[in-house]
Amino acid sequence: MRIAIDAMGGDFAPREIVQGAVAAAKKYDCEIVLIGDEKQIRAELHGEDAAALRISVVHASEVIGMNEHPAEAVRTKKDSSIVVATRLVREGSCDAVFSAGSTGAAVAAAQLILHRIRGVGRPAIATPMPTPDGVTLMLDSGANVDSRPEHLVQSAVMGSLYAQHVFGIERPRVGLLNIGEEETKGNEQAKETYPLLKAEHNINFCGNAEGRDVPKGNFDVVICDGFVGNVVLKFAEGLAKTILGLIREEIRGAGLMAKLGALLLMPTLRRLGKRLDVREYGGAPLLGVNGCCVIGHGSSDAKSVASAIGVTVDYVNGKVLDQIRDALAKKGDSDRA
Repeated sequence: MRIAIDAMGGDFAPREIVQGAVAAAKKYDCEIVLIGDEKQIRAELHGEDAAALRISVVHASEVIGMNEHPAEAVRTKKDSSIVVATRLVREGSCDAVFSAGSTGAAVAAAQLILHRIRGVGRPAIATPMPTPDGVTLMLDSGANVDSRPEHLVQSAVMGSLYAQHVFGIERPRVGLLNIGEEETKGNEQAKETYPLLKAEHNINFCGNAEGRDVPKGNFDVVICDGFVGNVVLKFAEGLAKTILGLIREEIRGAGLMAKLGALLLMPTLRRLGKRLDVREYGGAPLLGVNGCCVIGHGSSDAKSVASAIGVTVDYVNGKVLDQIRDALAKKGDSDRA
């Protein structure tokens, strides 16, 4: 398995991207291809035996910035790191691509270079959210701010297959994110989507999911448009950091006995921090394109990058792309019958 890494994408590129790639190469059975400014990348690789780690470098002379128009930049910057990395997947040189750069550019590159799977109107980013017993897969979490009901149904099918083949859930419970449990609740989009999900035989639709159901893990897959999903995701990230920060502040300002108690609780607090740490999940797959594309947070550090590469390895090993293609092809045949 060969994974193309956009080494120039992200707030701390290429240092953190390269360090994360090195850590992943040591942990996972995969080859890594780092794409970007070769001089900078090799400087970050100094001291590492790249050949033994099966890490290679492909030079790309351009970078797409966070503030550039995604589709226009992808079309004009043919030698940008994300474009070259995605092109390696299309050509079959690599099995997957990962980028922590501009989400819009990664999505645009995937759609323009890899193209959408037949039967998919709009791809969706599927983000794992931590729960007491595992994760809830939420999609879309940012690829499309507006989605029609049929797009949400496609997301439900793709998300269900991902949860099944990567998380090992036999019949993932699918919910539609809404403001109430009742079938009649919600805006027009939700009201139109509900009966379509109910009639979709390829998924285990369990009704509306309220916001509190996401962290509780009452559903395995939660469907929404990218505007709502991105707000939920960033709120959850901010809340987790705030809670951990408040705990640290209270411990620092507490008396001696409280600090001794905190010391005894330290292993528990570390486990809590690990469960709330978004870096443990690292990346989110873009489902619905003809290739494995995983997207990381712009502030990804080495730990996040290594985790994201693990997500990428699971995606490829789970043959998720083939499963989605087959399911949507059968769904299309059924809809036309």
